[in-house]
Order: sequence, then C-alpha cells, then structure tokens
Amino acid sequence: MPPTDSSTDTGPFPAPHSGGSTEDTLDLRLPDELLALFGQDGLIDDRSQAPDARNPGDAADAGLDHEDLLDCLASWGTATTPLGSFQLLPVRIDRDLQLISRWMNDPAVAAFWELAGPESVTEAHLRPQLDGDGRSVPCLGVLDGTPMSYFEIYRADLDPLARHYPARPHDTGLHILIGGVADRGRGVGTALLRAVAELVLDNRPSCARVIAEPDLRNTPSVSAFLSAGFRFSAEVDLPDKRAALMVRDRALTRLL
Repeated sequence: MPPTDSSTDTGPFPAPHSGGSTEDTLDLRLPDELLALFGQDGLIDDRSQAPDARNPGDAADAGLDHEDLLDCLASWGTATTPLGSFQLLPVRIDRDLQLISRWMNDPAVAAFWELAGPESVTEAHLRPQLDGDGRSVPCLGVLDGTPMSYFEIYRADLDPLARHYPARPHDTGLHILIGGVADRGRGVGTALLRAVAELVLDNRPSCARVIAEPDLRNTPSVSAFLSAGFRFSAEVDLPDKRAALMVRDRALTRLL
C-alpha cells in the first residue's frame, strides 16, 4: 500500500506502512468476483510482461490492447486553482529524485512517510511504481511551473486498501506531500486536493469516486479534505493506523 497523504494544511499525513515499500500494492491478488467484473469491461489481461503503462506507445509496440490503468495520466493537462495553474507531472528518477528525497528528509514529512535517508531510500520507494503495471503513478505537483508537491495517484480498487472498504471498480486514490514549508498552510493543501480530484474525475470517465485515507487523529488533514469537497465515509482499521476514509463523489461535483 502506498504511503498515505502528507500534510495539506499543517503537516504530513501519516503513512499506512513502514519502509516505504509498494511491493504489496503491486502484487495484490484480486478476488475472483472482482476479476470477473473487470473482465466484462475488457480490463483484465496478462500483464506479466506488460510495459510501463504510463507510456501508451510501449503497450502498442508490445501488441497489448489493454487500457492504461490510469487513463494516460501524463496527458491530463492543467487545472486552474486560486493559487495558479496546477499540473501533475509523472516522476522521472533522473530529473526528480534529488528534490523528492530532500522533501522526504524534512522531519515533518519523515515522521509519517518514513523515507528519510539517502536518495537510494526514496528511489527504492519510487522504482516499484515506475516499473510496475501503472496502477500507481508518482507525480510532481507543479504550480505555475514550479514543483512544490508530490502526489501518488493510484487505483484504489487494485490496492490492498480495497480489502478494508467496499471498493468499486475504478476507484482512484491519492496521496499528497507538500514539499516546502512555505507552501504548507493557508489553504494550499485544500486547493491542491480539490484540483487533483477534479483532474481525476475529468480525465477518468469510468471513475465515480476519488478516495483518500488520512490518519483519523490528524484533524487538520481531515478538515482539508472536507473543505476540498470530500465527505467522511467511515473509520477503517489499516495495518498501521485507524484512518478516515474520505470520498469525493462524481455525482456531487456540480454541487461543490
């Protein structure tokens, strides 16, 4: 399971696992009933030799006809926020590792993501996502051309999280880390959460819900999600924490 969200307005959200590994996420075995349901939508195929799903061209070259699990996130474009123009930019190790590692070594972030240390620690967290089948995509959050946050956009229905709540096909989860201290607070996290939820729903027509699971004890983070149009759905016991299951519904978007 990928780490959960870092702070939106006051500090990082706790991570639901230690060590920063995403191995469990990538190796999840889905229930047969869910596999059958996905198979009806044409989404299940042999991915044992699948190329990087973030690059649709690779899939075409390999003769695969499956959809990108996150609908070509790299092409989602920008969102307008009160803070400026915002975009999710898929991570590249050669370009972004140093920056993300520096953020992970901020004590306020490290307390929850547990990825402090040399760059190799952060790289070991990113690699399984980048080399996987595309069900989790690490991204920089870029505001007016400046990288200032880190996101993981993932298929919540294909994640171990799905064992802990009544998942629906195409549920899309998000984790957030705001990098700079100056960008924390003042409603920045709320604005970014709203923007990312809208990007997901605008670009993933099969997705009816955006999911998040901040630590229930982190009242400021739960408040930020509520302010961004998420609703509190339930308390869920995850391996490392008791979480607030936050849901942003497509059906309510026009009312927000």
